[in-house]
Amino acid sequence: MTLKSDLSAPPAAADDGLAELSARLRQPLMAYFRRRTADAAEAEDLTQEVFIRALRREGETDVRSADAYVFTIAANLMRDRARRRAARSANRHVSLDPLAPRGPHLDLPAEDSSAESVLIDRERLRLALAALEELPERTRHVFILFRVEKMRQAEIADRLGISVSAVEKHVVRAAAHLARRIR
Repeated sequence: MTLKSDLSAPPAAADDGLAELSARLRQPLMAYFRRRTADAAEAEDLTQEVFIRALRREGETDVRSADAYVFTIAANLMRDRARRRAARSANRHVSLDPLAPRGPHLDLPAEDSSAESVLIDRERLRLALAALEELPERTRHVFILFRVEKMRQAEIADRLGISVSAVEKHVVRAAAHLARRIR
């Protein structure tokens, strides 16, 4: 089944094609979005948006697999959502709703950020940066890609032309070195 044939057909046939597509993919899409969001209502909204976008492309797109196309739309929606949230700094907003989930940083009194704890944290950061500089360049690069850039080990291996096992060894070596130096 292709979206083009289903959605560019007469309205009744297009509705049947979309209804069949929705019946078949609604639950997998909901599961996809639930794994990536903590909110069931948002997962439902995103699922609806996938079908709306698919409908808008009605005669424009000829795809071999409607399933793959729908999940491509879903992945793009998640990217759009992440960009919007980053642009709006959504993670820095504090809800005034008393029933909204609260992060651990919101439950701490302001006094917990004493001058002493700030100085201790700065010193630990200085030690960590110095320890990173002591590492061989490749080990430091692999560690930063893995821990800071949040890349998967397989991606790092492909990018640097080394084995996944080598990536693991670099990460372990760097983590052990940092742990020794920061203590």
